[in-house]
Amino acid sequence: MISVTEYKPQEEVLEFLEKCQSVYIIGCGSCTTITHTGGKAEVLKMKESLAETGKEITGWMVIPTACDELAKDALKEAGDEIQSADCLLIMTCAFGVQNIAMFTGKPVFPALNTIFIGKEQTTPGLFSEVCRQCGDCVLAWTGGICPVVSCSKGLLNGPCGGTDEGKCEVDSDKDCAWTMIYNRLKDQGRLDLFDKEQPPKHYQSGTRPGKITIQ
Repeated sequence: MISVTEYKPQEEVLEFLEKCQSVYIIGCGSCTTITHTGGKAEVLKMKESLAETGKEITGWMVIPTACDELAKDALKEAGDEIQSADCLLIMTCAFGVQNIAMFTGKPVFPALNTIFIGKEQTTPGLFSEVCRQCGDCVLAWTGGICPVVSCSKGLLNGPCGGTDEGKCEVDSDKDCAWTMIYNRLKDQGRLDLFDKEQPPKHYQSGTRPGKITIQ
């Protein structure tokens, strides 16, 4: 399971950095290295790109895991280079950006957008969303296949009228989620669950911002 990210438009990044003449760049050795959005190669490419716009790059690093407590120690090791920078450009998921922001008094700016939490498929480099963390799980009724993320329309009661030979009408290369659910329940002898009507999803079932105490 990883946080899947993509680059922000360069003009947006440059807008963030408009008042920063000197920049320190931070990548992540886990998720954004896997997705090729914030590993060593991408950080060095960003360094070169910003230098071409006239920015001074005081240094860079790729933190092994930007979203854990070890980020604090990594930042300390680069103390002088970070202190000499006007701001930090962070090439990690949004969690990593927020984590780094807690450990430095410098302005921090994200170079990436966090799209979803997902997993890599059998095709290398292909990632799919597996959970939206909606706080109202229906997997017990759908054979362990989530219709919220697997169905292009997010239908809780399906299939729609557009499924064609088991494929999705929105994306013909994609298997219809509700056909998969039907087949899974049929194989398990639980096809009666297919007729269970799901009420509209209560997207506010979890408090926001999320907070929980584990006893």
